Formats: sequence, C-alpha cells, structure tokens
Amino acid sequence: MTSDSSGTRYRSLKEFYPFYLSEHQDTTCRVLHFIGTGLIALWIALAVVTGNAWWLLLVPLGGYGFAWVGHYFFEKNTPATFQYPGYSLASDFILFWHLLTGKEKFVTRR
Repeated sequence: MTSDSSGTRYRSLKEFYPFYLSEHQDTTCRVLHFIGTGLIALWIALAVVTGNAWWLLLVPLGGYGFAWVGHYFFEKNTPATFQYPGYSLASDFILFWHLLTGKEKFVTRR
C-alpha cells in the first residue's frame, strides 16, 4: 500500500490512476511521455528483431528522460515514479494506450 503527500493511500492501480492523471495535465508533458514510451516500445522491438540487446540500454533514457523533462520544466511537479514506481510504470503504459486510442487527449483543460 502506498500514499501520496496528502496521506491518501492507494490500494490498487485503479485507485492510483486518477491521481496519476492529475499529475499529467500539461500538454507538453503528455507529449513527452508519449514520445518516451513510444521509443521504449521501438527499442524493445529493435532488440528483439535484430537480436541486439544493446538497444535495451536506451530504454531508461526514453522511459525517464522524456518524462522527467516534462515534469520538471512543463508540469512543474515531481514525477510520481519517486513515490509509486510500480503504479507509475503501469499508468504510463495505460496513458500511452489511452492517448494512442483517443480515450485521453493530449490537450487537457486545467
């Protein structure tokens, strides 16, 4: 069980995901997350297809680099990864899928 700075305790990914979305309202932050997660998928696919595991060394760059730039310079908050690594990782892929399929929008209203 984990909790955020307000003391809210999350017992499931379903409970956590609305908090995750609230921490990802800036359009540029969402775009950077989308690009980073897309690159992760590309690099993993390249590693599998080419049989070259060196592609996997780039995964943290895509996974964290783009997201942290989005949070520190655009969203102006601390990435949820520091408090909730598992829920945040799962939520990142959920948000990616929701953006890709149109369930979530890149542009949000604050």
